[in-house]
Amino acid sequence: MATAVVTGAGGGLGWAIARELTKRGYVVYVTDVDGEAAKRAAAELAGARSASLDVRDEAACRALAAQVAKDQGSLDLWVNNAGVLVTGPSWTQDEATRRAMLEVNTMGTMNGTIAALEPMIAAGRGHVINVISLAGIVAAPGEVNYSASKHAAMAFTLGTLFDLRRAGIEGVKLSTVCPDGIWTPMLEDKLDDVDAAGSFSGKLLIPDRVATEIGKLTERPRPILVLPRWRGLQLRLLDLFPRLTLRLLPLALRDARRKQRRYKKLIEAGKWPR
Repeated sequence: MATAVVTGAGGGLGWAIARELTKRGYVVYVTDVDGEAAKRAAAELAGARSASLDVRDEAACRALAAQVAKDQGSLDLWVNNAGVLVTGPSWTQDEATRRAMLEVNTMGTMNGTIAALEPMIAAGRGHVINVISLAGIVAAPGEVNYSASKHAAMAFTLGTLFDLRRAGIEGVKLSTVCPDGIWTPMLEDKLDDVDAAGSFSGKLLIPDRVATEIGKLTERPRPILVLPRWRGLQLRLLDLFPRLTLRLLPLALRDARRKQRRYKKLIEAGKWPR
């Protein structure tokens, strides 16, 4: 059977991904920095294993990848999902806050990817999926340091894919997934956070939908998957015309704040998500 490791899978999107992969026949290793949460999550999935994993620890990532490959005979898929978000203007956040996002969102993605690549390159096949964010495409106002960490993770993933092909390694795939805001614990406490309005500016997604698309990505790998797809084009256009974007920014943020308040009302009324 194919094997998969999912990081940050003690709940939220990570758990939804683990469940989707289990449905697709993978033996899933549910990992989380909270080992007890990983254990509880794995107990709900047929045949799943659990492990405590701090993605900031490169040695721990390497050890897990090697152990899975040894115990299961292969490591077929590694999904880097673990992430942290702290909102606020960049100049108001202290070094510890900036470092936390960089260490988890950027270094964690690097550590997991490199750990997985070792057995995958040896086997000549495998797939690493890095859950980035639309923040990896655009510098999201109010989430700038988070966005910077995701931009770095995006560049690392695509650049590593280019280097694999440059080295003649064709069987190992790398993908980035850039979803719009997802209704997970990461956003549940940010309905009144003005700085987080950008995460509510599009169509708020639910974890199951994103997990389903990631499941499809395992069958047909591609370098970049944006959810919903039209948002990627929209944000790229904003990058092309920064002066115009600055002029439109107040209007865009007012609209985002309006949507954020609307989602709060729907959620409090029990009308979303359904």
